[in-house]
Amino acid sequence: MSFVARPHRVRLIAGFGAVVLFAMFAVAGVFLPNSDTGANFTLSDQIAMFGIGILLALGALWFTRPRVRADREGVEVRNMLGARRFAWTDVRQVSFPDGSPWARLELPQDEYVPVLAIQAMDGERAVVAMRELRRVRREAADTAGESER
Repeated sequence: MSFVARPHRVRLIAGFGAVVLFAMFAVAGVFLPNSDTGANFTLSDQIAMFGIGILLALGALWFTRPRVRADREGVEVRNMLGARRFAWTDVRQVSFPDGSPWARLELPQDEYVPVLAIQAMDGERAVVAMRELRRVRREAADTAGESER
């Protein structure tokens, strides 16, 4: 009983964007010394253009990082900057508020954690992911209730 979800559409867009960014800077790097701008470009400038393309592509791929992983013990939410794990006893609710771009875990004391891995733009995939996440939470609560008996 485990569940893993990642955003779908954002991953496609970020992957395409990374390829385009790298290709643009690679082409610019190749044709840099042949331009008629009056500037004097060297091999180091060409290498720098490739390097900038790689860095920008990696920046675009950073948006593919979000993931949610749930199992019997709890849920791990990995967003853009870090990952946090929560026991199911600390999660009051798994929700997807109307108009929100992504799901969230509601915690005690009116705190919440966004779950960027389940995004509204994914449509039906997001609905299925929410159902599965809630199923894992429900099964974990049932298992915990049985072990207390």
